[in-house]
Amino acid sequence: MNQNQPLPTVAILGLGIIGSQAADHIATGGYPSITWSRSARDRSDFEPDPKAAADKADIIVCYLKDVEAVRKTFETIKPVLCPEKTFINHATIDYETTEYLVSECERKGCAFLNAPFTGSKVAAGKASLVYYAGGDESLIDRLQPFLQTTSAHVMRVPSPLAATILKLTTNLITASTVQALAEGLSINIAHGIPAHTYLSAIDPNACASALIEMKGPTMTEGDYDPHFSLSNMLKDARYMLDLAERAGLETPGIANTTAQMQKRNDLGEGERDFSILFRQFTQE
Repeated sequence: MNQNQPLPTVAILGLGIIGSQAADHIATGGYPSITWSRSARDRSDFEPDPKAAADKADIIVCYLKDVEAVRKTFETIKPVLCPEKTFINHATIDYETTEYLVSECERKGCAFLNAPFTGSKVAAGKASLVYYAGGDESLIDRLQPFLQTTSAHVMRVPSPLAATILKLTTNLITASTVQALAEGLSINIAHGIPAHTYLSAIDPNACASALIEMKGPTMTEGDYDPHFSLSNMLKDARYMLDLAERAGLETPGIANTTAQMQKRNDLGEGERDFSILFRQFTQE
């Protein structure tokens, strides 16, 4: 982006935990901004019509929750997409929807970047998300200054589809780790070993990780304030299973974790942090 020219206008679609904070950083970065969410928000930049928001913008960024929301919103704004606009998807979506966005943006002549992210509420608040960016190299070069308003790193990956696969399979490890941690904590507690002793034993072990360091204490305290919701991880897990099926693979580990998440979700815990998996051992 030429620093001698005005910054492009940005439409931010989706104002959840991540999108709302990203919108604030984008505005602070000097970008003229328009926001939209499926539920109305008390913001001076809020536009109740996503098509109108997209029509006014040069760059349209999507932080919506799932495939259904992304597809429905994209179909709404598609009539205004054109070669002068860029659509950036930050939502975690499935294989089929990735291919759909690629083909539809190509048909409209609209530039497309698929850039799902890693990082939850805290990272978003610090503008420290990490994007897996799959798209044309020259497009990423052009968008780099903009992406840096909300991220600490932009990892370039081979294609839009690779970005989706990498995002989902890293989340596979995250979900599986929390399930394993819940099991380990529960076994120790059942045998009279305090949770803090188990967590201390993990620290010097090769299995230690930033994820365990973050989730272990909150799980033992029963603090499930959502940094990444159970419903979000559950839908990602379904997309993971779809990837495995497409590859002709059986993945029993994530299949079991998905089943446990579904049970918690069915109990009305979907909007709590996904570490609420621990409750499968602490209460009925």
